[in-house]
Amino acid sequence: MNVLLIGSGGRECAIANALAKSPLLTRLYVAPGNPGTARVAETVDLDAGDHGAVSRFCKDMGIALVVVGPEQPLIGGLVDALTRAGVLAFGPTQAAAQLEGSKGFTKDLCRDYGIPTAAYERFSDKDRALAYVRAKGAPIVVKADGLAAGKGVVVAMTLEEATRAVEAMFAGLFGQSGAEVVVEAFLEGEEASFFAICDGARAVPFATAQDHKRVGDGDTGPNTGGMGAYSPASVVTPEIERRVMAEIIEPTMRAMRDKGAPFKGVLYAGLMLTAQGPQLIEYNNRFGDPEAQVILPRLEDDLLAIMLAAARGALDGARPRFSDAKALTVVLAAKGYPGTPLTGSEIRGLANAEAMADVIVTHAGTRLEGSRLLAAGGRVLNVTALAPSVAGAQAKAYAAVDVIDWPGGFCRRDIGWREVARERG
Repeated sequence: MNVLLIGSGGRECAIANALAKSPLLTRLYVAPGNPGTARVAETVDLDAGDHGAVSRFCKDMGIALVVVGPEQPLIGGLVDALTRAGVLAFGPTQAAAQLEGSKGFTKDLCRDYGIPTAAYERFSDKDRALAYVRAKGAPIVVKADGLAAGKGVVVAMTLEEATRAVEAMFAGLFGQSGAEVVVEAFLEGEEASFFAICDGARAVPFATAQDHKRVGDGDTGPNTGGMGAYSPASVVTPEIERRVMAEIIEPTMRAMRDKGAPFKGVLYAGLMLTAQGPQLIEYNNRFGDPEAQVILPRLEDDLLAIMLAAARGALDGARPRFSDAKALTVVLAAKGYPGTPLTGSEIRGLANAEAMADVIVTHAGTRLEGSRLLAAGGRVLNVTALAPSVAGAQAKAYAAVDVIDWPGGFCRRDIGWREVARERG
């Protein structure tokens, strides 16, 4: 069958690599894609915001399934438009995508359905938000309600930091996404990412990972879209998984059905594992980035078949099979990220990294200028390695990073540090 994948980042590069392995696949198109996806798919110049153009392309090319990678087209209603055009799509409708599109919507849903999450209040008035912050004190968490490319959350350890965050959001730092803010209690514990595949009625556990959001070593500096990840996350024990499904994922599926917006696609729960049990930090409507880059290389089942079943509302309930290998991804970012990144610098030596055993390089923000590979974004490359242990994957990934010649980039040097410490006892 012919498949269209929407997106251009590292997540979509990892999805394209996984879809290309499917025996069900005839032709894979990616719009707009990047130099990494071009190795396994045909690049298409389509604007995901032009729903009519996407629908016409699907009809013309006999597309059997559209896989929507990023969050913006989901929140913009692309799946709804494709459904109206009679095209099958993997991903939630616009109404269901509110789980990521509005943090306030999700917090209210948690309150109404008894889903464990941090205590919170929503504000559309700066002065009321500041008064609440002063009354509660620090540490405290300030979030832009809408999408902010992974940068709209400030974990404020001081009252001054929380005040700056509130003022910046209401001053327009994130545009309309910050017109409303959610202020919530600080949770103690370790974070983990939990992924489920959903068909509107049923959710099946997929995989776990642990992301590293802060830009600097030792989890310092501002939040980013993610500087690296590893999978699986051993802190998500079988008992924790059971609780996450029973207390968080399944009530959410029930809530969305009750709201007339059944959830199909990938439900990604960002969790805090507290002394009282797992609590929901936030939801994403799609595979994470860079989590997809560590999860999908471990997948032994057919990703296309899984996505088709979910889109058709026909998951069989069997959980997908993964290898026992551990995977670790290091994100190479352009200098200046997560602020204004330095773009246009040349990247050399990629072939040296790709020639290493059990190493995969995915492109996130690159472009070709003739034969020269140039940085074209904030997060530019992902270097993923697989090994029997996270420590082994970490060593292999950084060995691959070190043969890439890119003075215009940087990375964290401690991805996976918690898990490596656990492995070493």
